Amino acid sequence: MGAFSVDKMGARQSYANVWHTDLMGTMSADFPYFCFALCSPCASYLLRKRALYGDLSRYVCCAGYMPCSGSCGESRCPEFCLCTEVLCCFANSVQSTRFLLQDEFNIQTTKCDNCIIGFMFCLQQVACIFSIVAAIAGVGDLQEASDLLSCFANVVYCSVCACMQTQHKVELDKRDGKFGPMQAPLPQQMSRMDQPVPPAVGYTPGYAASPYGVQPFPAQPYPGQPYAGQPYPGQPYSAQPYGTNPY
Repeated sequence: MGAFSVDKMGARQSYANVWHTDLMGTMSADFPYFCFALCSPCASYLLRKRALYGDLSRYVCCAGYMPCSGSCGESRCPEFCLCTEVLCCFANSVQSTRFLLQDEFNIQTTKCDNCIIGFMFCLQQVACIFSIVAAIAGVGDLQEASDLLSCFANVVYCSVCACMQTQHKVELDKRDGKFGPMQAPLPQQMSRMDQPVPPAVGYTPGYAASPYGVQPFPAQPYPGQPYAGQPYPGQPYSAQPYGTNPY
């Protein structure tokens, strides 16, 4: 599991697509949702459910990315298991939804986003070590400094998690066509033969088979939206809805 995770993390850096908005731009992209995610863990529950296309029968703990995945009785009560994951393993629930979206749509994480997430993790570790040292030393000033560092680390943690969830929400809005019809992807973006196989969980029926077990993008255009350059049946190219003939 560990080797697979390391290989998969490296593979995600070579994905062809990027997030619709980076972490630095999430507050301006959807500030109300950022506030909601900052104040309520329900955002993580709702985002995972939405990432699974509302079908919790497909739910697996931590989206199949952790050793415990599939052995927690998820099939018997997925709603309860997802609530437990969000409340007891909040960071994992956010990160698992992130991995789920990245593997479905071949989304890489930018270096800037990686730096922000890495800074959050490092700050948490430093604050923990500092708290242990302060408790052992028993010095009042050192304990106060430790408390301030822990408070700052918690603020950063909550803010970054809220930004990540807002980023996921914006990406799901894009997937669901809330920014207008999605364009058909280029052929080279639809095949990832050189990548390891991620867990085939959480994908909607109708996605064509691919080396991943699911197709990163729909194999056919969305209903009522033919590919550019293809006329409706029985219509010449001059009668295309796009108004031009690409040929």
